Amino acid sequence: MLHRFCVWNSKFNGFTFEFENFNTYNYELFVFYTKRLVFPTNFYLKISPSTIADLFLQPMTTPANILDTPIEYLTGVGPIRGDMLKKELRIFTYRDLLYHFPFRYIDKTRFHRIIDLTEDSDTVQLKGILRRVELIGDGRVKRLVGTFRDETGSIDLIWFQQIHFLERALVVGTEYIVYGRVNHYNGRFSLPHPEMEVATPEAVSKAPTFDPVYPSTAKLDAKSLDAKGQRKLIRTLFEKIKPQDVGENLPDYILQKFKLPPQYDALLKIHFPENPIELENARKRLKFEELFFLQLKLLQAKKIRKTNIRGHFFEHVGALFNRFYSEILPFDLTGAQKRVLKEIRRDLGSQIQMNRLLQGDVGSGKTVVAFMSMLLALDNGFQACMMAPTEILAQQHFEGISEYCQQMGIGVDFLSGSIKGKKRQAVLDKLLSGETQILIGTHAMFEDWVVFKNLGLAITDEQHRFGVEQRGKLWKKSQPYPPHVLVMSATPIPRTLAMTLYGDLDVSVIDELPKGRKPIKTEHRTDNHRLRVIQFMKDEIEKGRQIYVVYPLIEESEKLDLLNLMEGFESLSRDFPPPQYQIAIVHGKMPAKDKDYEMQRFVKREAQIMVATTVIEVGVNVPNASVMVIEHSERFGLSQLHQLRGRVGRGADQSYCILMSSFKLTADARERIQTMCRTTDGFEIAEADLKLRGPGDIEGTAQSGVLNLHIADLAKDGKILQVARYTANELLEEDAKLERPEHQCLKNYLSLQDKQTKVWSRIS
Repeated sequence: MLHRFCVWNSKFNGFTFEFENFNTYNYELFVFYTKRLVFPTNFYLKISPSTIADLFLQPMTTPANILDTPIEYLTGVGPIRGDMLKKELRIFTYRDLLYHFPFRYIDKTRFHRIIDLTEDSDTVQLKGILRRVELIGDGRVKRLVGTFRDETGSIDLIWFQQIHFLERALVVGTEYIVYGRVNHYNGRFSLPHPEMEVATPEAVSKAPTFDPVYPSTAKLDAKSLDAKGQRKLIRTLFEKIKPQDVGENLPDYILQKFKLPPQYDALLKIHFPENPIELENARKRLKFEELFFLQLKLLQAKKIRKTNIRGHFFEHVGALFNRFYSEILPFDLTGAQKRVLKEIRRDLGSQIQMNRLLQGDVGSGKTVVAFMSMLLALDNGFQACMMAPTEILAQQHFEGISEYCQQMGIGVDFLSGSIKGKKRQAVLDKLLSGETQILIGTHAMFEDWVVFKNLGLAITDEQHRFGVEQRGKLWKKSQPYPPHVLVMSATPIPRTLAMTLYGDLDVSVIDELPKGRKPIKTEHRTDNHRLRVIQFMKDEIEKGRQIYVVYPLIEESEKLDLLNLMEGFESLSRDFPPPQYQIAIVHGKMPAKDKDYEMQRFVKREAQIMVATTVIEVGVNVPNASVMVIEHSERFGLSQLHQLRGRVGRGADQSYCILMSSFKLTADARERIQTMCRTTDGFEIAEADLKLRGPGDIEGTAQSGVLNLHIADLAKDGKILQVARYTANELLEEDAKLERPEHQCLKNYLSLQDKQTKVWSRIS
């Protein structure tokens, strides 16, 4: 029902508001808005008699659960602050506030000693005497420095703001309690802008606290919604709710098995722990629950797919596969490649749609496994396609696979966004008629105008670069069943991340390099070793080898003190002058035609050195290249360094990767470089990358939609994740549909999550 309200004012005349389902429950909210947001103070509210009657005849719209109450109704919030919480923190309801967890805690449960402070110390509470206060500096740049001493040593207290007020307020010789974050500089500890209070008997004896600290912004601070303000709101919320409002999401037997506290207790103690033990128990419970439900949903989806989604039946291994394996394959497959092919063959012959992730390190031979999988599709009368995220990589796959297809009389074509007009139409016509049996290309393949005659197998390489919606379009290109899907990744994925991103897929791993490949030797060199590196490059060229030199920048940057690509090219041209040496140059801003020309010069050995940006991270395969020099390697992530290193070591010769850097390195940069020098194992590198950067920064995870975790950390909580997945799998084995009484709470929670997901999708 539509209700109309008129608000009158002498300056603005009349304003009309229309509301649906307006009633006594939100009447106060309306009055609050009209007073505070829209109108000057001189106004009155005019409501028609019929509307007043409607207000009281209509039932209250109170939520079924108090946690679903809009956040503006919480005491101390109101419409203005509520709007701010929604915009800044995505807090819409009481429930959202309840699950808005602290990111750290202020530990005031004990006093630290100055002598015990280390460079790793975070925040500390000290008790001692202020011995001296001194104003340092002149003009605009001044600071107030106090010398604070306890019975074990002294520390500086530093202020840059309100210094004149503090200079008068602080009393030298007085005992204070101070609290702040430890700073270490030039061998001396200090506390910038500490909290201070006089150490009266009452202050010393008051109950110790373990206060939560919540994320905030300048806008929130301006509305008194900083960490302290948020803490106050959450205390107010706990005064309103009861354990039955929160309920319990996990069965009793799981709580007892892992000694987990009840849901309400865990939420109370994550916000207001009295000691570190309570906090740890609450964290363990909430992390387990979050990861358990994540895995439960993934495993449910996997079981549903294997039960309900039929797939094309690849009945037999035919002539094409057998001929390629027996007569054309130029090398022996590794044991890992054979194992993976058996897993794929088993899927394709099961009449259930295959959804398999194929992981393999750089150069492990994933492409030949993919091609042989496509031959299985062709042997059973189906077409196959392979997609890559860039035209360079797609073209590389096309050139390698075309060579095999020509020997076997297989129709293969290439499709990308750059192919247009009559050439594109010819490809589409052959695809629809079935003359093209294998199509290789880029995301252009997702377009509606690309129609297959009978697509049976779709392969995506570096699939994390494709969007979920894009991949979903493939399902419409195959009838009556969706195509089998093989997802390939040359970027090794840590086990915990794989269980989360691809928990509903079957996983195959090629963990063995082809025979004859020698491990790449990786060395770290600083600028003072450059002459030796130049000589080493010349020695390798004398042996007939080729070299990559990679730079992180294309153009000069005022902020980063780095050699850019063009300066590097000019410098190398002096060290390797023509005509004795030829240098190719490739970067992302070059026209495609020029880029291809330069790459072909390198491929044909017309150039001994290729100077490039990370455009060569994927897509260049030159077995004769034996040296990869990465300039300013401290600026690259581990995954990128590993991908770049993978451009060499593709032949039988010993290959090298030289990581050039400045002498001064951050701790993280040094750890990355040491990791690269220590190992060539992509999975070990991926685990180290996860620990250094966290899952949110790993390429491709942002679009996954499953990493919006409130409290769990995949870099640190791998053991909890494995236990959660095992528990979820064991539970589904016994009760796949969650029909047992003790599993009703799980069913209810999953249903609630589904509803909330739909709401969030509308909002975002």
